[in-house]
Amino acid sequence: MVTMSDQLMKYLTETWDELTSVGGLFEVQTAEVHGTAMRVFAAAPPDLRMVWQSSAAHGDATYIVYEDEQLSYSEAHAQVSSLAASLYHRHGVRAGDRVAIAMRNYPEWVIAYWATVTLGAAAVGMNAWWTGPEMAFGLSDSRPKVLVVDDERLQRLLPHLNSVRSGGSLHVISVRSDRELPSDASRWADTAKPSDSTEGGSGGLPTAEIAPDDDICIFYTSGTTGAPKGAQLSHRGSVHNLMHLAFANTLATQAGQKASAASGIHVEAAKDASPAVLVPTPLFHVTANNCVLHPATAAGAKIVLMYRWDPGRALELIEREQVGTVTGVPTMSRELLSHPDWETRDTSTLATLGGGGAPLQPDLVAKIDQAKGAVQPSTGYGLTETHGIVTGVASVFFTAKPTSAGPIMPTFEHKVVNENGRVVAPGELGVLWVRGPAVIKGYLNRPDETAEAIQDGFFNTGDICRVDEDGFVHIVDRAKDMVLRGGENIYCTEVESAIYTHPGVAEVAVFGIPDERLGEKVAAAVLRVPGSDLDEAGLHAHLKTSLARFKIPETIWFVSEPLPKNANGKILKRELRERLLEGT
Repeated sequence: MVTMSDQLMKYLTETWDELTSVGGLFEVQTAEVHGTAMRVFAAAPPDLRMVWQSSAAHGDATYIVYEDEQLSYSEAHAQVSSLAASLYHRHGVRAGDRVAIAMRNYPEWVIAYWATVTLGAAAVGMNAWWTGPEMAFGLSDSRPKVLVVDDERLQRLLPHLNSVRSGGSLHVISVRSDRELPSDASRWADTAKPSDSTEGGSGGLPTAEIAPDDDICIFYTSGTTGAPKGAQLSHRGSVHNLMHLAFANTLATQAGQKASAASGIHVEAAKDASPAVLVPTPLFHVTANNCVLHPATAAGAKIVLMYRWDPGRALELIEREQVGTVTGVPTMSRELLSHPDWETRDTSTLATLGGGGAPLQPDLVAKIDQAKGAVQPSTGYGLTETHGIVTGVASVFFTAKPTSAGPIMPTFEHKVVNENGRVVAPGELGVLWVRGPAVIKGYLNRPDETAEAIQDGFFNTGDICRVDEDGFVHIVDRAKDMVLRGGENIYCTEVESAIYTHPGVAEVAVFGIPDERLGEKVAAAVLRVPGSDLDEAGLHAHLKTSLARFKIPETIWFVSEPLPKNANGKILKRELRERLLEGT
């Protein structure tokens, strides 16, 4: 029997082949990258400088909105050219050098980023939540020539600045700060002057020779153990991620149109997305930078920045700025839909809601799909080490397979490997390895860890998955997050998805805790929705219909505050686990 899902996949496959074949919009060829033959897009620009320069054509269209501040594309280009000229002429920044950026999602973050990468230098995206010693580590590890820093981060760093500078020169450019600066530091307003943009280069930008595999950015991984690692992202990798995002959108649109035209299949056409995107996650991560800033800039969209994540404020901005796309982490989508203002705010321009960073639970996919205004769900699976997405899926293709993260993007090869190192058959569980031009070059100053993570060009994602018969990836869990209970593998994301189907649950985190007899047992921290009287017995009764008994949490903490999250909105399970165990 041919199902609707079978027919949808038929049109998806046909469209995929048309887009990637010779002469297609996303034609795939083979080229040598890092000494290995890899799939690449034939039409890929050589570097991101070209992408930035092409965005000048958007002229007076609004580029950045922050609170009551606005910058047009023309104004942003003038500031980028001015700052780039200053970095080049005053501070000697050249291709191969580094400029660190440590601040909130201010407009200056965006300007500093483009000014740096268009010079062929690498932007070091420093985690805005880092303490002073952590900032000192990142600066000592990456050795930038210049640090662009806001007042909060500068205050944390000042006691450690001399120790950082002992290893080399570091010029500080202060952003949004009135405090007294070190004698050799400068202020943003004094550094990026319009007159500087006339010095050298086309359009005010100093000339720069950039190779596709030159570093474009150093993004530090969260580092679950030990010090964080600086992932070396490249121009080629960033360009391919940008094209993967465009491919995923084009694929869903064109395949959906084909399916709609076919007899017996109704696929609701996606709304034309308003050219405005909300950026709820920090720009020092690939989610906001590579997967939102890059494509929005290339498309001439308006980028709406937030001081910090707040669902009520986000809904206000969606209404005020007529936002068409929100890309964050799943908890953000859930908080928007459950917020009391969701029903009263005008979200009619919103076309797409979703994101990545963690799997969207099936109940959330359905809630987005059924939300007012025909909002379509979307997601992408990826990592810092892959410059962004490895997979992508949206609209009806997502609702047809709500447990999936979509198919693997065209320039990636993949293999799924079991604990014995054997490549498993489709449908079997194993750890996902990927190879392609969007895999990072390695970890800065960490040759041993680079060699362990990347073998023969394949990167070990550390994620347990299965790839189904249609090539859709289903992420089951992080290998390190899996609970091993008496020899049984329990995947936390499966248990979390089951718990989220209870209407009384607002947030949940599932993890393993020590058990003398079984080694580990399943535990959960649950935040109830306001007014819910859900208790342990009620949750157990609910889960008995969907989970085997050994997967049901044996220890449940009902918490009164939102679960702790990192700067990107991911729940900090290790911190939560330790805190709850200490309190028992």
